[in-house]
Amino acid sequence: MKRETTNMIRTVLEEAIPPFIRDSGAMRWLFRRHWGPLVDDIERFRERIPFVTAEEYRHVYERMPRVQDETDNSAACLERIQTDVVGEAVLDVGCGTGYLLDWLKHRRPDLALTGTDFIIEEGTRTRHPDIRFVEGHVERLPFDDDSFDTVICTHVLEHILEFRTALTELRRVAKKRLIVVVPQEREYRFTFNPHLHFFPYPHSLLRYLTPIPEGHAIEGIGRDIYYREDGL
Repeated sequence: MKRETTNMIRTVLEEAIPPFIRDSGAMRWLFRRHWGPLVDDIERFRERIPFVTAEEYRHVYERMPRVQDETDNSAACLERIQTDVVGEAVLDVGCGTGYLLDWLKHRRPDLALTGTDFIIEEGTRTRHPDIRFVEGHVERLPFDDDSFDTVICTHVLEHILEFRTALTELRRVAKKRLIVVVPQEREYRFTFNPHLHFFPYPHSLLRYLTPIPEGHAIEGIGRDIYYREDGL
């Protein structure tokens, strides 16, 4: 389903249903009806995250079904990203299947595009032979300082335990501009994703981003938070 559809579902689950119902056994039963035991596994994963090994982390994400049809980004966020890209060298951190990079390629053929993720499926390279893909972790990006004019990181940081380390790496490799998109959501005991950080309001994200440069912008786009900054 499209991001816009899942955002509407999340609005009902997070805003319309009172917390005492949302965290109840009846809601857990409904989630299990659709997701099976993965619901319980994700809850345990979040509870144990300070002690989870790299192998356990990878195993959870390998089991996650794709909720969105092609991309976690809404059409509005995609358009805003395209508008805000500066320079020619662009890095997408947490590129997944390469959808965002391919989307940019068809609208900005002048861009030199690179994608990185901790799992790059071979089919991704085959589908996009003109895009460079490099396996790597956001906490230790395999690139030199100021390697890219624009660094994009969408729907990634909410998954990363070492948020500050990841943010430092994103800023390190971004020469001109950094673009970050995270879901605007509330935390409950069980859910259909393994998110570790939750941002119910745009200012909730700002607390994680200090020091914040003067050249920044933040806004809610649908049920997502869009943040852009130019060099510190």
